[in-house]
Amino acid sequence: MYRDHTIAVVVPAYNEELLIQDTLLSVPAYIDRIYAVNDASTDKTREIIETLSKTESRIVPINHTTNSGVGAAIVSGYKQAIRDNQQIIVVMAGDHQMDPEVMPALLDPLIEKRADYTKGNRLLSPEYRKGMSRWRFIGNTLLTIMTKFSSGYWKLMDPQNGYTAITHRALERLNLDRVYPRYGYCNDLLVKLNVFGFRVMDVELPARYGRETSKIRYGNYIVSVSWLLFRDFFYRLRQKYIVLSFHPLVIFYLFGSFLTLLGLCAGLYTVYFVLIENGPLFIRGVLSLLIFAIGLQFLSFALLFDIQESRDISLVDWSE
Repeated sequence: MYRDHTIAVVVPAYNEELLIQDTLLSVPAYIDRIYAVNDASTDKTREIIETLSKTESRIVPINHTTNSGVGAAIVSGYKQAIRDNQQIIVVMAGDHQMDPEVMPALLDPLIEKRADYTKGNRLLSPEYRKGMSRWRFIGNTLLTIMTKFSSGYWKLMDPQNGYTAITHRALERLNLDRVYPRYGYCNDLLVKLNVFGFRVMDVELPARYGRETSKIRYGNYIVSVSWLLFRDFFYRLRQKYIVLSFHPLVIFYLFGSFLTLLGLCAGLYTVYFVLIENGPLFIRGVLSLLIFAIGLQFLSFALLFDIQESRDISLVDWSE
C-alpha cells in the first residue's frame, strides 16, 4: 500500500522479451498488484511473465489470444483492477521507459483528492525533454494542440505520455469497452474523462529513452489519431453539452462552423466571378468577408465558453 491506499500497476506488453523482466522487477514494493497484460506476443514475453509470477505473487498474468492493441491491453488490466477493488491504478509501459521512482508524483494528487487522473508531461521543462528527439517533440506538440480542442483540457500537454494514474471511482464511471483499442487510447481517454467532468492533472516527469524500439508506424498513426480526435470532438460536444446537460456553446459552434464555411465558399465564388466573368468585386467581396468574420466570431465565443467550462478540471502540478 501507499499512504493507506491500494495501488495497482497495469503493464501492457507486446513482444517485449528484452525489457519486460526489467520493467516488472522495477515496480516499487508498495504496489499491491501488477497486471502484466501480454497482447498476444509472438516472442517469449508470455513465458517470462508467467515465470516471474511464480516467484512474485503480486504479478497477475493476463493473456490476449489475439493482438488487440495497447489500448485494449490497458483496458483488460483496468477491468481486473476494478474487480480486485484497487483504489488507484497506474499504467507503465512494458518497455522499461517509465521511471518507477517518480511514481509518487502521480499518486499524491489522487490520494490528496486534487485530481481524478494524473499523467506525465515531458514538455513543461527543457531539462525534462532532453532525451526527446526533435521530430518526436514536433509531432507531440502538434498532437497536443489537436488534443486540446478534442478533449477540452486546454491546459494539458504531452497527451501521448502513457505514464498515468487514475482513481477507481473515475474508472467505474467510464465505459471501458468504448475506449480506443490502439495507439491513441490516451487521447481518447481524455475526451471521455472530460465528458464526466473529471479533474486531470499534468505532472512534470522527465523523458527516459533507452533500449526500447517504437512499434508505432507514424504515417498511419498520425492519420488515424487525427481522425479519432476529429470524431471525439463532436462526441464530447454531444455527450457533455447536449445529452448530460445543455450549454449554448454548441449553438455557437454550429452557427460559427456554418457561417465560416459559407463565407469561405462565397469568397471562392467571388474570386471566380471577378476573374472569370469580370464581374464587380465590392458587394460580393464585402458580403463574403462579413459572413466569414461573423462565423469566426461565433467560433471564438464557442472556444471561450469551452475553455471556461474546463478551467477547474484541467490542472498542472508544478511542484516536481
